Amino acid sequence: MAEGCMMALRYGMVFFNLLFWLGGCGILGVGVWLSVTQGSFATLSSSLPSLSAANLLIAVGTIIMVIGCLGCVGAVKESRPILLAFFIVLLLIFFLEILSIMLFFIYQDEIDQYAQRDLKKGLELFGTEGNIGLTNAWMIVQTDFRCCGVTNHTDWFEVYNASRVPDSCCLEYSDNCGLDNPGTWWTAPCYERVKDWLSENLVALWIFALCTALTQASTAPTSHQPWLTQRSHLL
Repeated sequence: MAEGCMMALRYGMVFFNLLFWLGGCGILGVGVWLSVTQGSFATLSSSLPSLSAANLLIAVGTIIMVIGCLGCVGAVKESRPILLAFFIVLLLIFFLEILSIMLFFIYQDEIDQYAQRDLKKGLELFGTEGNIGLTNAWMIVQTDFRCCGVTNHTDWFEVYNASRVPDSCCLEYSDNCGLDNPGTWWTAPCYERVKDWLSENLVALWIFALCTALTQASTAPTSHQPWLTQRSHLL
């Protein structure tokens, strides 16, 4: 019976990590696809141009694939070194998740101030050569969230050195509508709109994070399966 339980744990671990690996492949594929269409999904940051949706998905997908591969190979071959590496990687990721959450809440005000300064610097690159990705990203954000600028629509005045905003700030889009009366522009700050949206969806994000953490915690102990199998043979 003990051997049967160990076999069930082994196949369960293989199945779970195979799904994990396939999920990583899917995320990586989406990231690669977005990198081809980088103009629509680039970063809004001027100091971290590589921090784009495509690059983030590629990084996350690669990490998930490596973890899933380690788990599958370790379970199939019953290799102690591979399973130990699998366990260590999961442990490191779990601690990094906890540390990131703690640092975010501790330095939330400083992060807000830095993010707003960085986003305002990014406005200066709007519409310039070689920054089509940043330009399209701002157009999408302002159109979808019905906002204008980082803290308010006057942020664009410093960029244009005039009382104008991009056409994506207009209540009703049309060519050169950003030159019209300010009464036809969105006035809500994009930074606050995005933060509000994240707050509204925070419950879903926390549930996802909790499920991920519990999955990691429940998977890690099975990495001792070779030792348990050998012990059952001895018994």
